[in-house]
Amino acid sequence: MVTRIGDGAYRVEHDGRSEIVYVAGTASDAWAFWNGHVFRADTTARPRARTTGHGSAVQALSAPMPATVIKVLVVPGALVKKGDTVVVLEAMKMELPVRATGDGTVAAVHCRDGDLVQADAVLVELS
Repeated sequence: MVTRIGDGAYRVEHDGRSEIVYVAGTASDAWAFWNGHVFRADTTARPRARTTGHGSAVQALSAPMPATVIKVLVVPGALVKKGDTVVVLEAMKMELPVRATGDGTVAAVHCRDGDLVQADAVLVELS
């Protein structure tokens, strides 16, 4: 059962558990925040892979929504594992970790602490 408890806030009850989910955005581009994770209804915002001229895939980690960069936790050349937090963003008074989607090496960092970034801005590239 889902109950609206405030502007953009919902209580979701399932299997005897109750969780709070925050929702923002528009009907065609909705964002949900639950348990430290960000979900976007628009599936075109998934991390993108592109191929470099050397034939290796580069994984671009993008901002899920307009936000402020609170902390960049990696530098070019750093090794990361799937799930490692590489950047921490703040939006709507919530911290949003941007996590590595797979093991790799940081190829480039395109943001700094304090930067204001737009939705889908590439923050870090992994190779």
